[in-house]
Amino acid sequence: MGRWGIGACPWQGPGVSSCRMRALLAVLGFLLMALPGMAGALESAPVTSPRATVTLVSDVAAMAPGQPFRVALRQRMAPGWHTYWRNPGDAGQPPELTLQLPEGWTAGELQFPAPHRIPFGPLVNFGYEDEAVFLMEIRPPANLVPGQVQRLEASADWLICERVCIPEEGSFTLDIPVEATARPSAQVLFAAAEAALPRAAAFTARIGFEGGQGAISLEGPGITAQALREAFFFPLEQLVVENAAPQPLTAREGGFTLGLTRAAGAIPATVEGVVAITDAAGVRGAYWVSAVPGPMPAAGGGMPLWQALLFAALGGVILNLMPCVFPILAMKAIAVARLSGADRSVVRAHSAAYTAGVVLSFVAIGAALLGVRAAGAAAGWGFQFTSPLFVGAMAWLMLAVGLNLSGVYAIGGPVSAGSGLAAKGGKAGSFFTGVLAVLVATPCTAPFMAAAIGAALAMPPSSTLAVFAAMGLGLALPYALLGVFPGFARVLPRPGAWMDRLKQFLAFPMYLAAAWLVWVVAQQAGPDGTLMVLVGAVLVSMAAWALGLAQQGSARRWFMAGAALSLIAALALLPMLRSAGTAGATASAQLGEPWTAARVDALRGEGRPVFVNLTAAWCISCKVNERVALDTTAVRAAFAASNVTVLTGDWTNGEPAITALLRAHGRDGVPLYLFYPAGGGEPAILPQILTEGMVLQAIAAATPGA
Repeated sequence: MGRWGIGACPWQGPGVSSCRMRALLAVLGFLLMALPGMAGALESAPVTSPRATVTLVSDVAAMAPGQPFRVALRQRMAPGWHTYWRNPGDAGQPPELTLQLPEGWTAGELQFPAPHRIPFGPLVNFGYEDEAVFLMEIRPPANLVPGQVQRLEASADWLICERVCIPEEGSFTLDIPVEATARPSAQVLFAAAEAALPRAAAFTARIGFEGGQGAISLEGPGITAQALREAFFFPLEQLVVENAAPQPLTAREGGFTLGLTRAAGAIPATVEGVVAITDAAGVRGAYWVSAVPGPMPAAGGGMPLWQALLFAALGGVILNLMPCVFPILAMKAIAVARLSGADRSVVRAHSAAYTAGVVLSFVAIGAALLGVRAAGAAAGWGFQFTSPLFVGAMAWLMLAVGLNLSGVYAIGGPVSAGSGLAAKGGKAGSFFTGVLAVLVATPCTAPFMAAAIGAALAMPPSSTLAVFAAMGLGLALPYALLGVFPGFARVLPRPGAWMDRLKQFLAFPMYLAAAWLVWVVAQQAGPDGTLMVLVGAVLVSMAAWALGLAQQGSARRWFMAGAALSLIAALALLPMLRSAGTAGATASAQLGEPWTAARVDALRGEGRPVFVNLTAAWCISCKVNERVALDTTAVRAAFAASNVTVLTGDWTNGEPAITALLRAHGRDGVPLYLFYPAGGGEPAILPQILTEGMVLQAIAAATPGA
């Protein structure tokens, strides 16, 4: 379960036993609280409504003079209803408890358990569902006489919400006898309620904001990337951070950082709040933190911007060699061939247009990632390929490009059958070739890219977009160099009839790409989704055929109308494809067992080595690695001989748990390979481009003496 263990106890040594005992009491207490009367509490008559049952409970059956005791406002809510924390989030109001105390009595503040996020449309509230217990300490005077009965009267009001919010209130009475020695009651219930309170943090907290972004960094003993599954910061004051915005987690040895989005309010002199942490075993703990705003902490101990820009550019260059981009090399090859003998200004114009298409597309993807994450969704590199709707549309686009190359119809630009490089359509074609290159490159992740993307998404938006632009510049670099040194175009073969034959031959990689994308849809949406994509492919082909006839001048209007109707019919299938994606997905073939965090913990508890393969059906790099490096006779034999369990996490449909695991290792896309050694310890992260020798070497290192 990692160093955090039961109850998210962030330390080892003498304090761990008592901390874990509190967590066990919490579990037992909440079970008892679910059964009225079993805790043996001194409890008031209930205030009931169809939405909630509320009582006042005492932790003593008899009080002693001058000795403090506690009462609890206990709310049991109907399914679907919730109440609120001190900061209710985007809407709501916290409960209030008022005691009518005799002279000489004193009471503390109402104590709130650690809250949870409760999304409602675009808003997020902070509060509680099912049951909540709010504690308050009371100190009676020392001159009470044993044998008396003291009546404690209280009133409370609270807001309870589902789709509508309803204010409620109630009055409560407790008759508590006075004895020489206090008699406790409901101790398990109160121990559980106390365990649910945020604890004083054994962390050093730093917080800072720059523009609309911010970050909070915490450092303390026992924190490791493997010990943290997720974390969230609940600010005590409203309008400090955007409640619905995601808080990307970057963990490191001895600390972690949460990205924040600043709200419209003023930043207080001291920012206070609760950090709720879920450890690797799925156990949640919460801690009070307080920090004076200062410079914005760097995420992940982090990678400086210059290094992220360098890694992004290098990754973009290497991305040209990834299998995802091979189909687009067809379009690039024709574009480059047409530049032979062209004027320098024409070469520069096409180079600039292609480069602009690539760079702007990368920036658009970066902006989309930021937008999706700001909306609270989990998204990483290649996130659009987790939607069968997008994959199906891309399959049709690849088919349409292939039909164009085969001469079924003609469009301008580098894939056209005509000439005239100086025409406006030609440069537009170069631009959209760059756009298409980026779209089909996103299923792949090249070396250096993963670290750059992970660092970029934890940076302010301007830095994030700069990193994505550098990645685009790297992908476009080979073609962009023609603009810097246009004389290279003169050494290319002269245009001629061979170009038409090359163009037609290069249609087949596009058809192959379309076939692969249909296979991806089959993994995501099952047989029904595959049928819809294939029917749509027929309609797209019919539209291309009609457009080709219209371009030849025969019955132009009728064929143009037929092409338009065929495209409209294909597009009408997309909403049906989305429905099929949610209902008919089938599991893709995978190595070993399905990955779950619980399975990893169980295997590591047995001291066994574990190899985790995070992949996706649409990730060509992943599939190539599996064929050449993972699913080979030698590697399978080595896994078996060393008693290595292989777990595969399928991110084809954007599984949130796998997204969290990727982020825990600073990644926002697949592939990711983790090798947990025998006997415990941190996992080794293997390169994204694997060979059989690399895997065999990793097996030997992770299983010494096997």
